Amino acid sequence: MFEDTMFRISIMLVPGLFAITCHEVAHGYVAWRLGDPTARMLGRLTLNPLKHIDFIGTLMLVLIGIGWAKPIPVVTENLRNPRKAMVLVSSAGPGSNILIALGSALLYRIIMAWYPSGGFTGLPAMVVTPVVLMLVFSIYINVLLALFNLLPIPPLDGGRIAIGLLPKRLATLLESLEPYGMIIIILLFVTKAINPVLFPVHSFLVNVLTGGTQAQFLKPFMF
Repeated sequence: MFEDTMFRISIMLVPGLFAITCHEVAHGYVAWRLGDPTARMLGRLTLNPLKHIDFIGTLMLVLIGIGWAKPIPVVTENLRNPRKAMVLVSSAGPGSNILIALGSALLYRIIMAWYPSGGFTGLPAMVVTPVVLMLVFSIYINVLLALFNLLPIPPLDGGRIAIGLLPKRLATLLESLEPYGMIIIILLFVTKAINPVLFPVHSFLVNVLTGGTQAQFLKPFMF
């Protein structure tokens, strides 16, 4: 039992930390290119996960399969055309997760073309099996992070994108919800009101990316 738990954690940590690290770096990089050097000055434009790790977020990644990093600070006053710039900065995080999911799916498909039955045997199995598990979890976690962060609820990225795109009056109304945003998100998950929307879309996209062959590899990560 202990060995199984440690194996699951080791498989999840690499793609999980990479996903949330790239998410935050993407925010910071785009903000820097659009005029705000805050993340760069703080040394946050690095793929070193130690610069981004949030202890609780990493723990949640291991316990429930989704986590978060320390948010990248963005000073909107530094941005050129702050309203439009924040749409791009906010889109960068989920966009990076979508790109990682696509890249992981491509590598997964290549490996599965060599092993169509999924039966990895012999010496190659010692390398291929953990790599395939990491790729499948990478697809799973990156699609989930992208969808979750695109929910149109501030302070999530989707909320900030909506604020930047909506007419001023509606944007101001949505922005006024930000102090209550995390409460709303927690309630949506606790009551499972979000489940009929989020998880069918997530399952559909993971199925599309993996060709529907992921179920056998996702079993160790089901919560």
